[in-house]
Amino acid sequence: MDKWVYGYDARSERFNHIHIRNYEEKDFLRLIEVQKKAFPPPFPSKLWWDEDQLRDHVSIFPEGCICIEVEGEVAGSMTAMKTNIDDQTDHTWDEVTGGGTMRTHNPEGSVLYVVDICVDPAYRSLGLGGQLTQAMYETVVHFHLDRLIGGARMPNYHKHKHELSPEEYVNLVLKNELKDPVLTFLFKAGRSPVRPIAKYIDDEESAHYGLLTEWKNPFT
Repeated sequence: MDKWVYGYDARSERFNHIHIRNYEEKDFLRLIEVQKKAFPPPFPSKLWWDEDQLRDHVSIFPEGCICIEVEGEVAGSMTAMKTNIDDQTDHTWDEVTGGGTMRTHNPEGSVLYVVDICVDPAYRSLGLGGQLTQAMYETVVHFHLDRLIGGARMPNYHKHKHELSPEEYVNLVLKNELKDPVLTFLFKAGRSPVRPIAKYIDDEESAHYGLLTEWKNPFT
């Protein structure tokens, strides 16, 4: 993938040159740095990418490995793999992604499963996450897949877990009565909720839940 766009940064009142492309080995150290900035503690550091995982990604399914540059600096990335997973069956992020290695990638799969998306906080005013997401929707269409799905963090849920079920929390975010930095972004980007999954990921902020979300290919 190679795509050039522009982004406007209201803080600096200037347009930025933005480039979406497949990430490569030369990008690994910067991608790991972005992960650390995007997912600070209490997010577990063991879930940050390492070079071996990234090497697996680009060798197994390079088409699902994209990054976004701002003025030549990698500012975020998104990674996805093909699968045939049944979204009504409980699963964990570790199980479906092979511990983040993507060794569970199924070349014949009909679904694109999001392994990860992250953006350096210093660049979040440019809407880079939305551009990465739209680019991955194009990958779904390009490969004639049925849909994109992924398990989303719910990082504000820990503030409400004693009075709201995961389903109630998601519904309030959908109604815009609560804000969640991940779910609010995904809903605005066109993703629809499927169901929360307990014990999806080691993430205290999400009370270890992940919300399964989907985007259906309108051309299939």
